[in-house]
Amino acid sequence: MSLIIGLTGGIGSGKTTAAKFFASLGADVVDTDAIAHELTQPQGAAIPAIRKIFTGKFITAEGALNRKEMRALVFSDDGWRRELEAILHPLIRIEVAHRAALFSAPYGIVVVPLLLETGGYREMIQRILVVDCNEHDQIARAMARTGMDEQTVHAIMANQFSRQERLRRADDVIANDADVLHLRQQVDALHKKYLALASKG
Repeated sequence: MSLIIGLTGGIGSGKTTAAKFFASLGADVVDTDAIAHELTQPQGAAIPAIRKIFTGKFITAEGALNRKEMRALVFSDDGWRRELEAILHPLIRIEVAHRAALFSAPYGIVVVPLLLETGGYREMIQRILVVDCNEHDQIARAMARTGMDEQTVHAIMANQFSRQERLRRADDVIANDADVLHLRQQVDALHKKYLALASKG
């Protein structure tokens, strides 16, 4: 079994970029956001339950999750957010476990935005890696990448642990507070560290 690292961080912190760098160095990478998208595409495994609980208003004409409608609902109502998570999180965990069992590299990265908040991957993950940046950059990056307005980004951040709490729980930290080269250098250093840890078993 590979050494498995849980990679997390707030919205807009740079998790996806860091994960791509790890993949380019040969690490196995699973991204739970990508799995969530697969589950909510037309014919996705989560669609029947979403249609039943939330009604067809939240399903597009093509049969996929209407992300804009759902985002507006779940970030204005914690009850509905928990309903959606109750559908998605178990399905995502099953798929992550399946893919992680197929890892062949010395170590693997599992990208989970709500890794610390859900606590659902503790039995699978040996180390927690947090990608960190200041909140101003975080908000600006999230708006630029997703097209969300600032209010929506703040609503998402409100459902995530604080920056201080993430750092407190981290085994390793990438400081994404400069350019992409600086980020890459930190990934390179951690790659060597994780190879060394994996070799010790």
